[in-house]
Amino acid sequence: MFVLSIVIAYSCNNAEGSASEQREKYVLVVHGGAGTITRQNMTPEREAQYRSGLEAALLAGYQIIQDGGDALDAVEAAVRILEDDSLFNAGKGAVFTNDGRNELDASIMYGKNRMAGSVAGVTIIKNPITAARAVMEKSEHVMLAGRGAELFAMAQNIDTVPPSYFRTEPRWRGLQRSLRNDSLRMQNQTAVITPDPDRKFGTVGCVARDKNGNLAAGTSTGGMNNKKYGRIGDAPIIGAGTFADNNTVAVSCTGWGEFYIRNVVAYDVSALMEYKNMPLSDAASAVIKKVGDAGGNGGLIALDKNGNMAMPFNTEGMYRGAITESGKMEIYFYKD
Repeated sequence: MFVLSIVIAYSCNNAEGSASEQREKYVLVVHGGAGTITRQNMTPEREAQYRSGLEAALLAGYQIIQDGGDALDAVEAAVRILEDDSLFNAGKGAVFTNDGRNELDASIMYGKNRMAGSVAGVTIIKNPITAARAVMEKSEHVMLAGRGAELFAMAQNIDTVPPSYFRTEPRWRGLQRSLRNDSLRMQNQTAVITPDPDRKFGTVGCVARDKNGNLAAGTSTGGMNNKKYGRIGDAPIIGAGTFADNNTVAVSCTGWGEFYIRNVVAYDVSALMEYKNMPLSDAASAVIKKVGDAGGNGGLIALDKNGNMAMPFNTEGMYRGAITESGKMEIYFYKD
């Protein structure tokens, strides 16, 4: 048994400061995607649903760490909770491709030995984060894609589901809006284009630090709404969307994937810490500024080897939460 206290808040940049030695260490951080997340667009009922999903993920990972388990197990458990929650763009509730399919990506990395695994473009794996871990631990590879990844997952007895499992009506309606907007653009009409908040954003992720000081990171996504031609974003790419090294930091990213790939965002945080001796808060903020300067949007969560946490983003909001070693939980949605 453990005592859990919860703090619900709505703004946070990071939890690292000059008095870091005096404050409690964070052990697990999650995110549920960045984008146009404002109080004006959020009903109390919807807000409660998102909060509940983030809390469930934090508790699933925290219980493992509290019981002396490994950061890798905690990350997988937390991400699986978010994959199973249809509110988030990962697993059930993933966005649709242009041709009406759900194609899922995920990656995981272990800071103890820098082993990593990922899957991309899969359509029948219930929990892609578990398949990514299997690639890391049960194959000689780092990334498997498409049907090959699915066959490998089935050989490892990982749960598969019919493609219809991932379908939700809100995501389907989001695709129809995007298809309508595409048609209007092609016709060069002046009709009002309906904003699509899912077009670039929507990822879930977790970073964790266990009692042995091991770091781990995992990221999972349905990708970009209305994507074409087998597009793959940063989520399954080690160093772009996910990175972990016990000597520095664990990072999971969310945002416009093309910019995260070009800027090698997750690894860049670690590199700034290692080669320039920058503190986590400065390194994470510098990398997100670089993404913004290049024209990209999104955010990241990071947890360093000392239990410092950072959550920078350059969008209106980011679903995110953290939990300390004593069980104090923090949930944040908005920029202000």
